[in-house]
Amino acid sequence: MAAHRKPRPRSAHGTRARTAATIALAGAATATGLDGTGHAEPQLTPAQVKAKVDKLYQEAEVATEKYNGVREETRAAQKRLGSLQDEAARKEDRLNSARDALGSYAAAQYRDGGLDPALQLALSDDPDRYLDGAAFAERAGDRQAAAVTRVRRQLREIEQLRGATRVELASLQSRQAELNRHKKTVTGKLDEARQLLSRLTAEERARFAQGDGTDRASRASTAGRDALQAPGSATAAAPNSRAAAAVSYAYQKLGSPYVWGATGPDAFDCSGLMQAAYRSAGVALPRTTYAQIDAGRRVSRSELAPGDLVFFYSGISHVGLYVGNGQMIHAPNPSAPVRLAPIDQMPFAGATRVV
Repeated sequence: MAAHRKPRPRSAHGTRARTAATIALAGAATATGLDGTGHAEPQLTPAQVKAKVDKLYQEAEVATEKYNGVREETRAAQKRLGSLQDEAARKEDRLNSARDALGSYAAAQYRDGGLDPALQLALSDDPDRYLDGAAFAERAGDRQAAAVTRVRRQLREIEQLRGATRVELASLQSRQAELNRHKKTVTGKLDEARQLLSRLTAEERARFAQGDGTDRASRASTAGRDALQAPGSATAAAPNSRAAAAVSYAYQKLGSPYVWGATGPDAFDCSGLMQAAYRSAGVALPRTTYAQIDAGRRVSRSELAPGDLVFFYSGISHVGLYVGNGQMIHAPNPSAPVRLAPIDQMPFAGATRVV
């Protein structure tokens, strides 16, 4: 007769342990789903990647222009601070000289012993000479009083300068903190754009760098190569010699890399290219797009002529140099070099004739 084994009773402890493990696993799965690490991100199409990257570049450019503006303010604050410090040093040198003179007067009085003038006259071997000396001493006393007044005034001026220096230093530190915030924003946007672009194939990235992959972008690229050889028609149509010089400079920089914050001569951001182009023509432009749009006379789109600055987006965050035939030369973004492009690639915001 076969022996029958009785099933061992399950312990309450074992059941609780298994239940706890099940709950823990379920919780881990839920947490993984919530933080996104358990599932691969949905695969974006090249068009979706392009749209996201374009938006990131545009946001980065907004931050870049803010960075450029604050950097200019920071440099101006540093210059003012240096001038205040230099002026304070000069005044302190003059103050030290005045104090030395006062010290000499005090020492002379101590040596004379402070004798009564009548007694000095009585004891003098040469009363006439003494009287001449007494008149000199009186004048010296007047000079001493004037010297004391100068020292007091210089002390007040130096204290005022020190107060102004403290204010300027605080302003500079605030600007430097703001500069770092904008820099962090720019680099964050550009890093995110690079990560998105890394998902594309080399061929897709090349198409993205050329534009939107359409025939229009291809024609613009070809036009840019042709114009590199013969920019004469654009410069000839410029309203004056300085605008023509700016256009000529921009043509020479076709193919230069985009680097945010750069103003040449080998790399540029969008407003940096405009500033460098007009600097070559002897015209000083402000650093940022939102200041450059007010640097000349506004013109309508129908009035555009080579050398005009053309601006884009509602925040005036991008600028190009118009060269005629609906085309501009601009520094697009880190994925594309300085190039010729149609002005209708981006939302047109206005134009300025600098000279």
